[in-house]
Amino acid sequence: MAAPSAPVGSRPNRAVLLAVTCLGQFMVLLDNTIVGAALPDMQHRLHTQLTGLQWIVDAYVLLVAMLLLSGGVFADRFGRKRVYLTGVAVFTAASALCSLAPSVGWLVSGRVLQGIGASALSPASLALLAAAYPIPQERVKAIGLWAGFSGIGLAAGPVAGGVLIDAFGWPAIFLVNLPIGGILLLVGLRHLDESRNPNAPSIDVPGTVLSVLGVGTLTYGLIEGGARGWTSPVILGSFTAAVVLLAAFVAVEARRATPILPLRLFRQRLFTVSNTAMIVVGFALMGSSFFFSQFFVNVQGSSILRAGLQTLPTSLAMVVVSPAAGRLAVRYGFRIVVTTGLVLAGLGLLALGMVHADTGYGNVWWRLAVVGSGFALTMSPLTGAAIQAVTPAEGGLASGISSTARQIGAVLGVAVLGAVVRTRQTGGASFETGLDSAFVAAGAVTSATAVLTGLWLARSKPLDDPAVPHRSTGPDAVTTSNEVFADSR
Repeated sequence: MAAPSAPVGSRPNRAVLLAVTCLGQFMVLLDNTIVGAALPDMQHRLHTQLTGLQWIVDAYVLLVAMLLLSGGVFADRFGRKRVYLTGVAVFTAASALCSLAPSVGWLVSGRVLQGIGASALSPASLALLAAAYPIPQERVKAIGLWAGFSGIGLAAGPVAGGVLIDAFGWPAIFLVNLPIGGILLLVGLRHLDESRNPNAPSIDVPGTVLSVLGVGTLTYGLIEGGARGWTSPVILGSFTAAVVLLAAFVAVEARRATPILPLRLFRQRLFTVSNTAMIVVGFALMGSSFFFSQFFVNVQGSSILRAGLQTLPTSLAMVVVSPAAGRLAVRYGFRIVVTTGLVLAGLGLLALGMVHADTGYGNVWWRLAVVGSGFALTMSPLTGAAIQAVTPAEGGLASGISSTARQIGAVLGVAVLGAVVRTRQTGGASFETGLDSAFVAAGAVTSATAVLTGLWLARSKPLDDPAVPHRSTGPDAVTTSNEVFADSR
């Protein structure tokens, strides 16, 4: 006689749900860092220039940034299981499309679809966990495992990418997603329970469309400006269109009853400052890491496998330091920890700007580790600060906005720092000199943000101030704020 099926919320079902959601987020983060390791091989085999590599990265990050908040609303309205598995299916199919790409245009199209899948998969996985673990203490532990396990993907990406690319070429980094996606679909369809929020807000279609178009046209101008000329009609037109579209986005959001981005939240100083700093974190971290593998391969002559290992200190430092960042913020205050993290990251990037072709790796790895440690110290407290600034009911929205801010910064970082390198090369400088300028620019922006953040928040209440309303304490605050670390990059 067959055993009865486990009821909704039972421990066997929750164990399967935890495994499925963790593996899905692991796949997304693995894909992010593994692509960075593949960029030199893509450049060689697809016969593309720096602009093409920028689009390969930004096409994905742009869609994730602009659709992340909508993905959470979709999950609540149409069913978290349905949206999660749809995201897995789209991400897996897009990975197959990417692996077959004969050209940069094909690959960029596949990356767009991957971004759409990830923007559904990631928020739906968290929503599934939150619904399955209604008791706060259990939910904290589940989200902690989710963030920790998916963080392994961040560290594993460069090494796995180096091994796969060295053996099979860059298409293999996308093929590795196919068995993972297949397992997730088979297990998820059979064992996940459906849940939804009947009171979920309506979907902000105009706001979503305007945000994608606005940031997309701005990104186009920044990436293509170096190749087409900054004063060309196409580039000037793209910047003009971006201003108009983003202004229209603000106007629409100010008038909608359920906007995707409630502008009233930015009246809170802590919310505004934390998200502004998060944009800089995404800008400097993603913009600089875009060039790590290219530096080791194209400047220092490393193999792709060796370059993957050489970039590992940044990811490992983030995995090790990030869990402690929230606790440090609770103990010493948001301003001290964030400012310290930004200073460390800025100094690390400035130090990378002084690395050259003949610099030994023993004098490079610690600079990468300092960068990773600095940014890890900032991300969790910044998200925690954004959550502190709003009511408890808006905590999930604040966390999502913080993640979106970091993603927007990442889009702009790849575009702007790539433009710095390309402009320097157009002026006759070498690729190495261009990289030095990009690292210095990222370090200068990060260091300046550290100073401004410290000044802006000099009169703000720290996270450990009992007078701060809606304060989350202990591991709850740590784990909630750590969600940003595990979000897709």
